[in-house]
Amino acid sequence: MTQHGAHIVWDWNGTLLHDVDAVMAAANASFAEVGLPPMTLERYRDLYCVPVPRFYERLMGRLPTEAEWQVMDAAFHRHYAAYAVDAGLAAGARELLADRQAAGHTQSLCSLAPHDELIPLVRTHGIERHFVRVDGRTGRSDRGKAEQMARHLAALRGMAPERVVVVGDAVDDALAAAHVGAKAVLYTGGSHSRASLATAGVPVVDTLTEAVELAERLVE
Repeated sequence: MTQHGAHIVWDWNGTLLHDVDAVMAAANASFAEVGLPPMTLERYRDLYCVPVPRFYERLMGRLPTEAEWQVMDAAFHRHYAAYAVDAGLAAGARELLADRQAAGHTQSLCSLAPHDELIPLVRTHGIERHFVRVDGRTGRSDRGKAEQMARHLAALRGMAPERVVVVGDAVDDALAAAHVGAKAVLYTGGSHSRASLATAGVPVVDTLTEAVELAERLVE
């Protein structure tokens, strides 16, 4: 695959999909089921991390057991599925995707959302045609994105990693980018606070428009 300018690998939850309200509602509903206290968005963004069991370790003071993790994970995803139906795309996302494609730039989507749930969602929002590839998670939900990102880029045959920029809302997105030799831009509209994103050592922006503009500059 050849391209001019940056190839952007987009994250989904918290980046293209503005689902932070659904995430918070689902998190607090699932916390109630397992005896954890509710939390504010500010505290959630300060503590949240991937792999997600480490987030629960920060809440509980210890890693959850495998049995506890299965209950917590199932509870969150059950509640999230109910709340996420009302989530829309991030401000300007639809136009950015269309404009980049029209200008001849390539982009793809790599998410830790379950693949069989991600594809219908992307189609529902009418943006599937803007991506050369869409990959969701097919394995366990307690892993980071690094290995999935490696598989994603390998499937984009001929894509030079040095021209790839990962745009996401989590430190894990920056780690996944580094794993494959790509660059990253992190967006503050999702699950992490600006302070926690800054620890990744990559640029942090407040809008997706800024993310796209910076992505192009990073590969010049």
